[in-house]
Amino acid sequence: MSESMNESPSESTAPLIAVVEDEEHLAQGLLFNLQAEGYVTHHESDGDAALDYLLHTQDNIAAIVLDCMLPGTDGFDIVRAMRQAGRFTPVLMLTARTRPEDILEGIEAGADDYLPKPFDLSILLVRLKSLLRRAAWQNEVKPPEAPPDEYIFDHRSIRFDLLELVAPNRTTHLTLMEADLLRYLTDREGQIVPRKDILEQVWQVHEDTDTRAIDNFIVRLRRYIEDDPSNPQHLLTVRGIGYRFVANP
Repeated sequence: MSESMNESPSESTAPLIAVVEDEEHLAQGLLFNLQAEGYVTHHESDGDAALDYLLHTQDNIAAIVLDCMLPGTDGFDIVRAMRQAGRFTPVLMLTARTRPEDILEGIEAGADDYLPKPFDLSILLVRLKSLLRRAAWQNEVKPPEAPPDEYIFDHRSIRFDLLELVAPNRTTHLTLMEADLLRYLTDREGQIVPRKDILEQVWQVHEDTDTRAIDNFIVRLRRYIEDDPSNPQHLLTVRGIGYRFVANP
């Protein structure tokens, strides 16, 4: 099932928020409150239909509120498919409070932020506005005198303001989660960063959980940064502890 609320996206200048949620009472509550905040909304309750809409719509979607567990294609695969297709619309993923591994899988898949269920509506609205604000900052034309927010190392540049990693012959778009982790590591260049710090300080995951999702996440970042990801020179594993970023090996 799908439905668009308020004006059609082509008729309104308000941001369009796509809500992908199969729990009807929760979806209707979200749609009502988002509209009350002035947003235009589109709702999908089935994963397969949502994926088709998100990959092929001509609507200018500002952000997506996406449940991880859906009938048909789940939220994780939806995010992966969007990123692989070059669609980088900000995604706020809704996860089950009792499943911290959902949070890590959502991060690894390419979500920009997450919110455990059950959640406070005011927190969701703040998180959503933060995503929209970050996206607006990226699209702003900065005055010539404004220095770029970037980290330069070994013929590479991480453009935090543009969410881009520029390497020789390649530019990679970063999610907010990827950029946040790279900033955390580069701020501590040369230091050992424990996995526990990444969970708690970067992703705010405090529960004991399987850290393999972090390892998978690092593997993806190495594909962006390293000349030979199988023999990393910048993102190094410290066995049994965590990782260390080296700018100039």
